Amino acid sequence: MTTPITRFAPSPNGPLHLGHAYAAIVAHDRAMAGGGEFLLRIEDIDGARSRPDLADAFRADLAWLGLNWREVPPQSTRIDTYRDALTGLMALGLVYPCVCTRTDVARAATRMGPDGPVYPSTCLRRGVPPGPDVAWRLDMEQAAELVGDLTWRDERRGVQVARPALFGDVVLWRKNAPASYHLAATIDDAADGVSVVTRGADLFASTHVHRLLQVLLGLPEPVWHHHRVLVEADGRKLAKRRGADPIGDRRRAGEDGRAVAAELRCALFDTGISLSEYLDTPL
Repeated sequence: MTTPITRFAPSPNGPLHLGHAYAAIVAHDRAMAGGGEFLLRIEDIDGARSRPDLADAFRADLAWLGLNWREVPPQSTRIDTYRDALTGLMALGLVYPCVCTRTDVARAATRMGPDGPVYPSTCLRRGVPPGPDVAWRLDMEQAAELVGDLTWRDERRGVQVARPALFGDVVLWRKNAPASYHLAATIDDAADGVSVVTRGADLFASTHVHRLLQVLLGLPEPVWHHHRVLVEADGRKLAKRRGADPIGDRRRAGEDGRAVAAELRCALFDTGISLSEYLDTPL
């Protein structure tokens, strides 16, 4: 059996909250259970939203929780690698430039996918020329035809048939920033030797696209482990943009981080309870 190498890959665009803590603990414990290694990777290519100072807070939070890790290079040092991958896909004729906005996509879409309205290949049909202000999309129909049938395995749900066409022509290179999540995360996990990709069940469907990209780019296939996510009382995922309480506040207030981690392990593994239920769960 392959030694498990997992990773936690936060973006420094806001402080870590309990949902992040749970994700980090799942990845850490999955690696430790198999005598493996837990990695920290800072995903800092989100333009002006990325705040370098938050990376230090992330490290302090993880140490407070009692986790041990090895840090790998941040995404900002890997942009040339992403660009090389895009160039390779260009050479295969599998990507095309796009000038459509989110509003354009929403207006033109005829179906919904896991990420929202599915792009109807408008710029592919129009033959939009390359330029400095374009995004680059994957020609999903051609890519899927090239690789044929694919599967992938999740440790909790077993073997899955890859269905990347659910997403339509996904963006691989953004207009105002480097590589998209799909491209960057796929390349990074391979470069870091990640053998078990742990992440929230809300990203389960994204794996269909990532498996396709692995084959197109000649990257190794890991195993995936999609865990439950910590949710608000109304069922929505705990999120920075909705003001989830930073765990750094609890760290600075002198709480015992290892006790918080122990609570998360006991209360949340395989239960998917809400934040309000978690906060009412006694030690």
